[in-house]
Amino acid sequence: MATTIPDQKRVGMVSLGCPKALVDSERILTRLRADGYAMSADYAGADVVLVNTCGFLDSAKEESLAAIGEAIAENGRVIVTGCMGNEAEAIRARFPDVLAVTGAHQYEAVVEAVHEAAPPAQGPFVDLVPQGDVKLTPRHYSYLKISEGCNHACAFCIIPQLRGPLASRRIDAVLREAEKLVAAGTRELLVISQDTSAYGVDVRHEERVWKDRALRTHMTDLARELGQLRTAEGETPWVRLHYVYPYPHVEAVIPLMAEGLLTPYLDIPFQHAAPSVLRAMKRPANEAKVLERLRAWREICPEIAIRSSFVVGFPGESEADFQYLLDWLDEAQLDRVGAFRFEPVAGAAANDLPGAVPEAVKEERYARIMERTEAISAAKLSARIGRTIRVIVDEVGEPDEDGDIGATARSQADAPEIDGQVFLRNVPASLKPGDFADVRIEDADAHDLFGVIAPG
Repeated sequence: MATTIPDQKRVGMVSLGCPKALVDSERILTRLRADGYAMSADYAGADVVLVNTCGFLDSAKEESLAAIGEAIAENGRVIVTGCMGNEAEAIRARFPDVLAVTGAHQYEAVVEAVHEAAPPAQGPFVDLVPQGDVKLTPRHYSYLKISEGCNHACAFCIIPQLRGPLASRRIDAVLREAEKLVAAGTRELLVISQDTSAYGVDVRHEERVWKDRALRTHMTDLARELGQLRTAEGETPWVRLHYVYPYPHVEAVIPLMAEGLLTPYLDIPFQHAAPSVLRAMKRPANEAKVLERLRAWREICPEIAIRSSFVVGFPGESEADFQYLLDWLDEAQLDRVGAFRFEPVAGAAANDLPGAVPEAVKEERYARIMERTEAISAAKLSARIGRTIRVIVDEVGEPDEDGDIGATARSQADAPEIDGQVFLRNVPASLKPGDFADVRIEDADAHDLFGVIAPG
Protein backbone atom coordinates (compact mmCIF):
# COMPACT_ATOMS: atom_id res chain seq x y z
CA MET A 1 0.00 0.00 0.00
CA ALA A 2 1.42 3.40 -0.98
CA THR A 3 2.04 5.76 1.87
CA THR A 4 2.75 9.47 1.82
CA ILE A 5 4.11 11.89 4.34
CA PRO A 6 1.65 14.69 5.07
CA ASP A 7 3.11 18.14 4.41
CA GLN A 8 6.48 16.67 3.43
CA LYS A 9 9.12 19.40 3.33
CA ARG A 10 11.32 19.77 0.25
CA VAL A 11 14.99 20.88 0.12
CA GLY A 12 16.80 22.40 -2.84
CA MET A 13 20.58 22.22 -3.20
CA VAL A 14 23.10 24.34 -5.13
CA SER A 15 26.51 22.64 -4.91
CA LEU A 16 29.59 24.58 -6.00
CA GLY A 17 33.31 23.88 -6.02
CA CYS A 18 35.36 20.70 -6.09
CA PRO A 19 34.33 17.03 -5.95
CA LYS A 20 35.07 17.02 -2.21
CA ALA A 21 32.31 19.61 -1.74
CA LEU A 22 30.02 17.50 -3.93
CA VAL A 23 30.53 14.57 -1.56
CA ASP A 24 29.60 16.87 1.34
CA SER A 25 26.39 17.79 -0.51
CA GLU A 26 25.57 14.10 -1.06
CA ARG A 27 26.04 13.35 2.64
CA ILE A 28 23.87 16.28 3.72
CA LEU A 29 21.06 15.29 1.35
CA THR A 30 21.30 11.63 2.39
CA ARG A 31 20.85 12.62 6.04
CA LEU A 32 17.96 14.95 5.22
CA ARG A 33 16.20 12.31 3.15
CA ALA A 34 16.50 9.91 6.09
CA ASP A 35 14.86 12.62 8.22
CA GLY A 36 11.84 12.69 5.93
CA TYR A 37 12.68 15.47 3.50
CA ALA A 38 12.16 15.26 -0.24
CA MET A 39 14.50 16.82 -2.76
CA SER A 40 13.44 19.71 -4.98
CA ALA A 41 14.89 20.18 -8.45
CA ASP A 42 14.00 23.89 -8.58
CA TYR A 43 13.71 26.93 -6.36
CA ALA A 44 9.92 27.17 -6.59
CA GLY A 45 9.30 23.75 -5.10
CA ALA A 46 11.71 24.07 -2.16
CA ASP A 47 10.79 24.98 1.41
CA VAL A 48 14.44 25.83 1.99
CA VAL A 49 17.50 26.04 -0.30
CA LEU A 50 21.04 24.97 0.68
CA VAL A 51 23.98 26.65 -1.05
CA ASN A 52 27.22 24.70 -0.61
CA THR A 53 29.89 27.32 -1.32
CA CYS A 54 33.49 27.34 -2.55
CA GLY A 55 36.00 29.75 -1.02
CA PHE A 56 39.29 28.68 -2.57
CA LEU A 57 39.76 31.71 -4.87
CA ASP A 58 38.23 35.16 -4.90
CA SER A 59 36.57 34.33 -8.22
CA ALA A 60 35.05 31.23 -6.61
CA LYS A 61 33.83 33.34 -3.71
CA GLU A 62 32.13 35.72 -6.11
CA GLU A 63 30.45 32.77 -7.83
CA SER A 64 29.29 31.53 -4.42
CA LEU A 65 27.94 34.95 -3.45
CA ALA A 66 26.13 35.19 -6.79
CA ALA A 67 24.55 31.77 -6.16
CA ILE A 68 23.43 32.86 -2.69
CA GLY A 69 21.92 36.03 -4.16
CA GLU A 70 20.08 34.07 -6.84
CA ALA A 71 18.71 31.59 -4.29
CA ILE A 72 17.45 34.44 -2.09
CA ALA A 73 15.86 36.21 -5.05
CA GLU A 74 14.19 33.01 -6.34
CA ASN A 75 13.23 31.40 -3.03
CA GLY A 76 14.04 33.63 -0.05
CA ARG A 77 14.77 30.87 2.48
CA VAL A 78 18.46 30.09 2.19
CA ILE A 79 21.02 28.26 4.32
CA VAL A 80 24.70 28.64 3.43
CA THR A 81 27.33 25.98 4.08
CA GLY A 82 30.75 24.99 2.72
CA CYS A 83 34.14 26.62 2.49
CA MET A 84 32.86 30.20 2.63
CA GLY A 85 31.17 29.41 5.92
CA ASN A 86 34.15 30.81 7.81
CA GLU A 87 33.24 34.22 6.37
CA ALA A 88 29.79 34.30 7.95
CA GLU A 89 29.99 38.01 8.77
CA ALA A 90 30.74 38.95 5.17
CA ILE A 91 27.92 36.75 3.91
CA ARG A 92 25.42 38.19 6.39
CA ALA A 93 26.55 41.74 5.64
CA ARG A 94 25.71 41.22 1.96
CA PHE A 95 22.68 38.98 2.53
CA PRO A 96 21.13 39.69 5.93
CA ASP A 97 18.15 37.44 5.16
CA VAL A 98 20.25 34.25 5.08
CA LEU A 99 18.77 31.85 7.64
CA ALA A 100 22.04 30.21 8.77
CA VAL A 101 25.72 29.93 7.83
CA THR A 102 27.83 26.82 8.60
CA GLY A 103 31.35 25.78 7.63
CA ALA A 104 32.76 23.00 5.46
CA HIS A 105 31.67 19.41 6.28
CA GLN A 106 29.67 20.54 9.33
CA TYR A 107 26.88 18.10 8.53
CA GLU A 108 25.12 18.17 11.90
CA ALA A 109 24.96 21.96 11.95
CA VAL A 110 23.48 22.06 8.44
CA VAL A 111 20.83 19.45 9.25
CA GLU A 112 19.94 21.26 12.49
CA ALA A 113 19.54 24.52 10.56
CA VAL A 114 17.22 22.82 8.05
CA HIS A 115 15.16 21.31 10.87
CA GLU A 116 14.76 24.75 12.39
CA ALA A 117 13.89 26.47 9.10
CA ALA A 118 11.50 23.77 7.83
CA PRO A 119 10.66 21.23 10.55
CA PRO A 120 10.25 17.73 9.08
CA ALA A 121 6.77 16.24 8.96
CA GLN A 122 7.02 12.55 9.79
CA GLY A 123 4.10 10.14 9.61
CA PRO A 124 4.05 7.36 12.25
CA PHE A 125 3.72 4.54 9.69
CA VAL A 126 6.28 5.68 7.16
CA ASP A 127 9.72 4.08 6.90
CA LEU A 128 12.08 7.01 6.41
CA VAL A 129 15.32 5.04 6.02
CA PRO A 130 16.46 5.54 2.40
CA GLN A 131 17.22 2.61 0.12
CA GLY A 132 20.59 4.15 -0.69
CA ASP A 133 22.63 7.29 -0.30
CA VAL A 134 21.72 10.36 -2.35
CA LYS A 135 24.10 10.71 -5.31
CA LEU A 136 24.67 13.88 -7.30
CA THR A 137 26.74 12.08 -9.94
CA PRO A 138 25.48 9.60 -12.56
CA ARG A 139 24.85 6.09 -11.21
CA HIS A 140 27.95 4.60 -12.84
CA TYR A 141 30.64 6.72 -11.17
CA SER A 142 31.11 7.92 -7.60
CA TYR A 143 33.55 10.02 -5.61
CA LEU A 144 35.14 8.25 -2.64
CA LYS A 145 36.47 10.77 -0.13
CA ILE A 146 39.16 9.25 2.10
CA SER A 147 40.13 12.24 4.25
CA GLU A 148 39.43 15.84 5.10
CA GLY A 149 41.82 18.77 5.44
CA CYS A 150 45.50 19.17 4.67
CA ASN A 151 48.80 19.51 6.55
CA HIS A 152 50.62 21.48 3.83
CA ALA A 153 51.25 25.21 4.12
CA CYS A 154 51.40 26.17 0.43
CA ALA A 155 51.76 29.94 0.08
CA PHE A 156 48.88 30.32 -2.39
CA CYS A 157 46.35 28.13 -0.56
CA ILE A 158 43.97 28.55 2.39
CA ILE A 159 42.52 25.02 2.40
CA PRO A 160 43.94 24.24 5.88
CA GLN A 161 42.15 27.36 7.17
CA LEU A 162 38.91 26.32 5.46
CA ARG A 163 38.91 22.58 6.09
CA GLY A 164 41.41 22.11 8.90
CA PRO A 165 44.37 19.74 9.22
CA LEU A 166 44.48 16.26 7.71
CA ALA A 167 41.82 13.96 9.17
CA SER A 168 41.85 10.48 7.60
CA ARG A 169 38.78 8.24 7.57
CA ARG A 170 39.08 4.70 8.93
CA ILE A 171 40.24 2.39 6.17
CA ASP A 172 37.54 -0.17 6.96
CA ALA A 173 34.88 2.55 6.69
CA VAL A 174 36.27 3.67 3.32
CA LEU A 175 36.34 0.11 1.99
CA ARG A 176 32.82 -0.56 3.27
CA GLU A 177 31.57 2.52 1.42
CA ALA A 178 33.43 1.52 -1.74
CA GLU A 179 31.98 -1.99 -1.63
CA LYS A 180 28.49 -0.58 -1.11
CA LEU A 181 28.86 1.83 -4.04
CA VAL A 182 30.04 -0.90 -6.41
CA ALA A 183 27.20 -3.18 -5.31
CA ALA A 184 24.76 -0.34 -6.09
CA GLY A 185 26.01 0.01 -9.68
CA THR A 186 29.15 2.17 -9.50
CA ARG A 187 31.59 1.17 -12.26
CA GLU A 188 34.19 3.87 -11.55
CA LEU A 189 35.45 5.07 -8.16
CA LEU A 190 37.23 8.40 -8.02
CA VAL A 191 39.39 8.54 -4.88
CA ILE A 192 39.60 12.12 -3.61
CA SER A 193 41.06 14.10 -0.70
CA GLN A 194 43.29 17.14 -0.33
CA ASP A 195 46.38 14.89 -0.27
CA THR A 196 45.74 11.25 -1.13
CA SER A 197 49.39 10.29 -0.65
CA ALA A 198 49.27 11.46 2.98
CA TYR A 199 46.29 9.24 3.84
CA GLY A 200 46.74 7.90 7.38
CA VAL A 201 49.69 10.10 8.39
CA ASP A 202 47.57 11.79 11.06
CA VAL A 203 46.71 8.45 12.70
CA ARG A 204 50.23 7.03 12.26
CA HIS A 205 48.89 4.57 9.70
CA GLU A 206 46.93 2.70 12.35
CA GLU A 207 45.77 -0.82 11.53
CA ARG A 208 42.13 -1.83 11.19
CA VAL A 209 40.66 -5.25 10.54
CA TRP A 210 38.89 -5.70 7.22
CA LYS A 211 37.53 -9.13 6.31
CA ASP A 212 39.78 -10.86 8.86
CA ARG A 213 42.88 -9.04 7.62
CA ALA A 214 44.81 -6.24 9.30
CA LEU A 215 45.22 -3.26 6.97
CA ARG A 216 47.19 -0.08 7.52
CA THR A 217 45.49 3.26 7.07
CA HIS A 218 47.82 3.93 4.14
CA MET A 219 47.38 4.79 0.47
CA THR A 220 49.08 1.62 -0.77
CA ASP A 221 47.01 -0.73 1.42
CA LEU A 222 43.84 1.11 0.41
CA ALA A 223 44.72 0.99 -3.30
CA ARG A 224 45.51 -2.72 -3.15
CA GLU A 225 42.16 -3.51 -1.53
CA LEU A 226 40.18 -1.29 -3.90
CA GLY A 227 41.78 -3.27 -6.72
CA GLN A 228 40.06 -6.42 -5.39
CA LEU A 229 36.55 -5.02 -5.87
CA ARG A 230 34.33 -6.57 -8.55
CA THR A 231 31.03 -5.50 -10.07
CA ALA A 232 27.97 -7.74 -10.04
CA GLU A 233 29.03 -8.88 -13.53
CA GLY A 234 32.48 -9.86 -12.23
CA GLU A 235 34.31 -6.95 -13.87
CA THR A 236 37.00 -4.86 -12.20
CA PRO A 237 35.65 -1.34 -11.65
CA TRP A 238 37.88 1.54 -12.59
CA VAL A 239 39.61 3.04 -9.55
CA ARG A 240 41.06 6.47 -10.27
CA LEU A 241 43.44 8.26 -7.86
CA HIS A 242 43.23 12.04 -7.57
CA TYR A 243 45.30 14.66 -5.69
CA VAL A 244 48.35 12.40 -5.38
CA TYR A 245 51.58 14.05 -4.24
CA PRO A 246 54.62 12.25 -5.73
CA TYR A 247 55.96 10.80 -2.48
CA PRO A 248 58.27 7.76 -2.86
CA HIS A 249 55.59 5.26 -1.75
CA VAL A 250 53.46 6.21 -4.78
CA GLU A 251 55.70 3.89 -6.77
CA ALA A 252 54.04 0.95 -5.00
CA VAL A 253 50.70 1.57 -6.76
CA ILE A 254 52.13 1.64 -10.29
CA PRO A 255 52.42 -2.18 -10.54
CA LEU A 256 48.76 -2.43 -9.53
CA MET A 257 47.97 -0.28 -12.57
CA ALA A 258 50.12 -2.49 -14.78
CA GLU A 259 48.16 -5.53 -13.50
CA GLY A 260 44.83 -3.89 -14.35
CA LEU A 261 43.69 -3.59 -10.72
CA LEU A 262 43.85 0.22 -10.67
CA THR A 263 43.09 2.63 -13.49
CA PRO A 264 46.45 3.70 -14.99
CA TYR A 265 45.93 7.36 -14.13
CA LEU A 266 47.44 9.71 -11.56
CA ASP A 267 46.30 13.26 -10.84
CA ILE A 268 49.36 15.01 -9.39
CA PRO A 269 49.22 18.75 -8.52
CA PHE A 270 52.73 19.80 -9.57
CA GLN A 271 51.80 23.55 -9.72
CA HIS A 272 55.16 24.58 -11.25
CA ALA A 273 58.62 23.27 -12.15
CA ALA A 274 61.07 26.18 -11.66
CA PRO A 275 62.89 25.58 -8.33
CA SER A 276 62.73 29.23 -7.24
CA VAL A 277 58.96 29.40 -7.81
CA LEU A 278 58.36 26.08 -6.04
CA ARG A 279 60.34 27.34 -3.04
CA ALA A 280 58.29 30.55 -2.97
CA MET A 281 55.12 28.44 -3.17
CA LYS A 282 56.47 26.29 -0.29
CA ARG A 283 56.17 23.24 -2.48
CA PRO A 284 58.61 20.32 -2.95
CA ALA A 285 61.25 21.63 -5.36
CA ASN A 286 63.08 18.54 -6.67
CA GLU A 287 61.64 18.66 -10.18
CA ALA A 288 64.52 16.62 -11.66
CA LYS A 289 63.66 13.63 -9.48
CA VAL A 290 60.02 13.97 -10.55
CA LEU A 291 61.08 13.52 -14.17
CA GLU A 292 63.04 10.41 -13.19
CA ARG A 293 59.97 9.01 -11.43
CA LEU A 294 57.75 9.70 -14.42
CA ARG A 295 60.16 7.74 -16.63
CA ALA A 296 60.28 4.86 -14.12
CA TRP A 297 56.49 4.74 -13.82
CA ARG A 298 56.08 4.62 -17.60
CA GLU A 299 58.56 1.74 -17.81
CA ILE A 300 56.42 -0.24 -15.34
CA CYS A 301 53.06 0.83 -16.80
CA PRO A 302 53.38 2.27 -20.33
CA GLU A 303 49.64 3.09 -20.43
CA ILE A 304 49.73 5.37 -17.38
CA ALA A 305 48.20 8.82 -17.91
CA ILE A 306 49.44 11.72 -15.80
CA ARG A 307 47.24 14.75 -15.21
CA SER A 308 48.39 17.90 -13.44
CA SER A 309 47.70 21.58 -12.97
CA PHE A 310 50.03 24.58 -12.99
CA VAL A 311 49.89 28.16 -11.75
CA VAL A 312 51.29 30.92 -13.98
CA GLY A 313 52.07 34.45 -12.84
CA PHE A 314 52.93 33.55 -9.25
CA PRO A 315 54.65 36.50 -7.47
CA GLY A 316 58.30 36.60 -8.46
CA GLU A 317 57.90 34.31 -11.49
CA SER A 318 60.38 35.59 -14.08
CA GLU A 319 60.32 34.97 -17.82
CA ALA A 320 63.20 32.54 -17.25
CA ASP A 321 61.14 30.68 -14.64
CA PHE A 322 58.22 30.43 -17.02
CA GLN A 323 60.44 29.22 -19.87
CA TYR A 324 61.87 26.62 -17.48
CA LEU A 325 58.30 25.38 -16.89
CA LEU A 326 57.63 25.13 -20.64
CA ASP A 327 60.85 23.19 -21.18
CA TRP A 328 60.01 20.91 -18.26
CA LEU A 329 56.59 20.21 -19.77
CA ASP A 330 58.22 19.31 -23.08
CA GLU A 331 60.29 16.71 -21.24
CA ALA A 332 57.57 15.49 -18.88
CA GLN A 333 55.04 14.93 -21.70
CA LEU A 334 52.06 14.97 -19.34
CA ASP A 335 48.83 13.61 -20.77
CA ARG A 336 46.36 16.10 -19.29
CA VAL A 337 47.19 19.61 -18.09
CA GLY A 338 45.18 22.43 -16.58
CA ALA A 339 46.58 25.92 -16.02
CA PHE A 340 45.48 28.78 -13.80
CA ARG A 341 46.47 32.40 -13.58
CA PHE A 342 47.66 33.24 -10.05
CA GLU A 343 44.90 34.91 -8.10
CA PRO A 344 45.42 36.41 -4.62
CA VAL A 345 43.22 34.83 -1.96
CA ALA A 346 42.46 36.63 1.27
CA GLY A 347 44.53 35.05 4.03
CA ALA A 348 47.12 33.39 1.75
CA ALA A 349 50.80 33.99 2.49
CA ALA A 350 51.54 34.58 -1.21
CA ASN A 351 49.73 37.91 -1.06
CA ASP A 352 52.67 39.43 0.84
CA LEU A 353 55.34 38.23 -1.57
CA PRO A 354 57.18 40.79 -3.74
CA GLY A 355 57.31 40.73 -7.51
CA ALA A 356 53.62 40.78 -8.46
CA VAL A 357 53.23 39.75 -12.10
CA PRO A 358 51.14 42.16 -14.22
CA GLU A 359 47.77 40.83 -15.39
CA ALA A 360 48.74 41.24 -19.05
CA VAL A 361 51.82 39.08 -18.50
CA LYS A 362 49.71 36.45 -16.73
CA GLU A 363 47.36 36.31 -19.70
CA GLU A 364 50.21 36.02 -22.17
CA ARG A 365 51.85 33.21 -20.18
CA TYR A 366 48.54 31.43 -19.75
CA ALA A 367 48.02 31.48 -23.53
CA ARG A 368 51.52 30.14 -24.12
CA ILE A 369 51.27 27.26 -21.64
CA MET A 370 47.89 26.23 -23.03
CA GLU A 371 49.26 26.30 -26.57
CA ARG A 372 52.24 24.15 -25.53
CA THR A 373 50.22 21.59 -23.58
CA GLU A 374 47.54 21.35 -26.27
CA ALA A 375 50.24 20.48 -28.80
CA ILE A 376 51.53 17.72 -26.51
CA SER A 377 48.00 16.42 -25.98
CA ALA A 378 47.21 16.49 -29.69
CA ALA A 379 50.32 14.44 -30.50
CA LYS A 380 49.55 11.89 -27.78
CA LEU A 381 45.93 11.49 -28.87
CA SER A 382 46.88 11.30 -32.54
CA ALA A 383 49.10 8.31 -31.69
CA ARG A 384 45.96 6.45 -30.56
CA ILE A 385 44.32 6.54 -33.99
CA GLY A 386 43.92 2.97 -35.24
CA ARG A 387 44.20 1.48 -31.74
CA THR A 388 41.47 -0.32 -29.81
CA ILE A 389 40.95 1.02 -26.27
CA ARG A 390 38.61 0.39 -23.36
CA VAL A 391 36.04 3.09 -22.55
CA ILE A 392 33.22 3.68 -20.10
CA VAL A 393 30.00 5.09 -21.56
CA ASP A 394 28.60 8.29 -20.01
CA GLU A 395 25.70 9.16 -22.34
CA VAL A 396 23.81 7.54 -25.21
CA GLY A 397 21.97 9.79 -27.64
CA GLU A 398 18.73 9.42 -29.56
CA PRO A 399 18.72 8.00 -33.13
CA ASP A 400 19.25 10.62 -35.84
CA GLU A 401 17.25 10.83 -39.09
CA ASP A 402 19.23 7.86 -40.47
CA GLY A 403 18.69 5.82 -37.32
CA ASP A 404 22.32 6.14 -36.20
CA ILE A 405 22.95 6.49 -32.47
CA GLY A 406 25.89 8.40 -31.02
CA ALA A 407 27.39 8.08 -27.54
CA THR A 408 29.81 9.94 -25.29
CA ALA A 409 32.39 7.90 -23.38
CA ARG A 410 35.74 8.27 -21.63
CA SER A 411 38.99 6.36 -21.83
CA GLN A 412 41.03 5.37 -18.80
CA ALA A 413 43.03 8.57 -19.36
CA ASP A 414 39.94 10.73 -18.84
CA ALA A 415 38.36 11.64 -15.50
CA PRO A 416 34.79 12.98 -15.65
CA GLU A 417 34.25 16.74 -15.92
CA ILE A 418 37.95 17.67 -16.19
CA ASP A 419 39.53 15.63 -19.00
CA GLY A 420 38.64 14.69 -22.55
CA GLN A 421 35.97 12.44 -24.02
CA VAL A 422 35.59 9.71 -26.61
CA PHE A 423 32.77 10.38 -29.07
CA LEU A 424 31.31 7.24 -30.61
CA ARG A 425 29.25 6.90 -33.79
CA ASN A 426 26.71 4.29 -34.77
CA VAL A 427 26.54 2.47 -31.44
CA PRO A 428 24.10 -0.41 -30.83
CA ALA A 429 20.73 0.49 -29.29
CA SER A 430 21.54 -1.86 -26.38
CA LEU A 431 24.45 0.32 -25.21
CA LYS A 432 23.74 2.20 -21.97
CA PRO A 433 25.53 4.58 -19.55
CA GLY A 434 27.97 2.72 -17.34
CA ASP A 435 28.77 0.04 -19.91
CA PHE A 436 32.39 -0.77 -20.64
CA ALA A 437 33.19 -1.16 -24.33
CA ASP A 438 36.18 -1.71 -26.58
CA VAL A 439 36.34 0.93 -29.30
CA ARG A 440 38.52 1.50 -32.34
CA ILE A 441 39.82 5.07 -32.54
CA GLU A 442 39.30 6.70 -35.92
CA ASP A 443 40.25 10.34 -35.28
CA ALA A 444 41.49 12.79 -32.64
CA ASP A 445 41.87 16.46 -31.90
CA ALA A 446 43.75 18.30 -29.14
CA HIS A 447 41.49 17.01 -26.36
CA ASP A 448 39.10 14.30 -27.55
CA LEU A 449 38.99 11.01 -29.43
CA PHE A 450 36.47 9.78 -32.01
CA GLY A 451 35.71 6.15 -32.69
CA VAL A 452 33.38 3.22 -33.19
CA ILE A 453 32.63 0.03 -31.23
CA ALA A 454 35.28 -2.54 -32.15
CA PRO A 455 34.01 -5.60 -34.03
CA GLY A 456 33.73 -8.90 -32.21
